[in-house]
Amino acid sequence: MKVVGLKGWAGGNQRELAHQKNMKKSQEISKGKRKEDSLTTSQRKQRDSEIMQQKQKAANDKKFMQTRNNDYLEKLGATTN
Repeated sequence: MKVVGLKGWAGGNQRELAHQKNMKKSQEISKGKRKEDSLTTSQRKQRDSEIMQQKQKAANDKKFMQTRNNDYLEKLGATTN
């Protein structure tokens, strides 16, 4: 009978243990976020709405500046990619 060392057995179990550890860690992180902000659903929706509006404004400003720069380059006779 041939004896296999621990090195041959560790691969599958190690992967499973790492998976369980990561799942537990991610669950703790997601639970902690809810407890920390202590907002009601409507307050959370309001906060998220304001954040999205800020992001949209930033995207619109960026797009405006790109368009403005492209127009300027076209007036100079340069081509844009």
